[in-house]
Amino acid sequence: MIAEPLSTPDIDDIEYPVDMPPSAEEITLGKYLFFDPQLSGNHTISCATCHNPDNGFGDGLKLSAGHDGKPLTRHTPPLYNLAWSSSLFWDGRASSLEHQVLMPIYNPSEMNLSEKVLLKRIAESQFYQSKFKQVYQQTDITPHLISQALAAFMRDIITNNSPFDEYLAGAENALSPQAKNGLALFEGKAKCIECHDGANFTDDSFHSLGIAFEDKGRANVIKDNSLAYRFKTPTLRNITLTAPYMHDGSLPDLESVMTFYNDGGGSGPNKDKLMEPLNLSQSEIRDLIAFLSALTDPVLIARPPSMTQAQISPNEMHKGENIWK
Repeated sequence: MIAEPLSTPDIDDIEYPVDMPPSAEEITLGKYLFFDPQLSGNHTISCATCHNPDNGFGDGLKLSAGHDGKPLTRHTPPLYNLAWSSSLFWDGRASSLEHQVLMPIYNPSEMNLSEKVLLKRIAESQFYQSKFKQVYQQTDITPHLISQALAAFMRDIITNNSPFDEYLAGAENALSPQAKNGLALFEGKAKCIECHDGANFTDDSFHSLGIAFEDKGRANVIKDNSLAYRFKTPTLRNITLTAPYMHDGSLPDLESVMTFYNDGGGSGPNKDKLMEPLNLSQSEIRDLIAFLSALTDPVLIARPPSMTQAQISPNEMHKGENIWK
């Protein structure tokens, strides 16, 4: 495949489920749900617990903890620019945000809340009853409407104004000389663009870097051994904010990532043929990291009123505006 040229994401290219963007009210409703720990079985975990906007929509952990405190099996992936993504999760098992958003809520290892209890809690909330009626003009709140609201918020997490985007728009000085060298390496000797291409620096495909030995990744979804140990290419936008890296969180920083690629990847099975030693010098590695740093454009998300932290005990949540009264 020929790599797509690097570019700035175009909001006009987003394919919305109903062919029109969500309203501001629908996005706000999704934000309330995203930050609400009542969407977990034990009332302590929200989507924002693992996908904390103050931490690059991650949690800084190698592996996040589930509802029982036990580590999950994969690293929390970033949420940036999923509006353009055709597959979700490291293994691509969801084909849309609407399909994806309820899976962690229902997953017994993650948020551990059944559909029945979710609907009961929402139905008992005067706040949500009012908001859903305002947004969707109906009082019967279904899983589909909940997923639609959550997806509307997540689809609005967009980064498209990094120094690199300014450079593409004609601001020659937006990139340092070191970052410009890194860009040339990214598209050339380092071969990063062969997988991290296009406006969102991802081919939305699946590759094996020689990291996995047990987790078969994409092959767990598509029963095809040729896809074993392959995982989705993540975006590189805001990459400096989302450490640690890889599907298992095994590489703690960008220096480790670059060294890993420079050495030709790991020794795991079914390794992608693209993985081979790059023979980059330490100076070239520093230039590449300078370019990756120029992809930074933090998305600032203000928490809804009274949701000042991702994990709030039931007795303390929503002071001042009790949405569960």
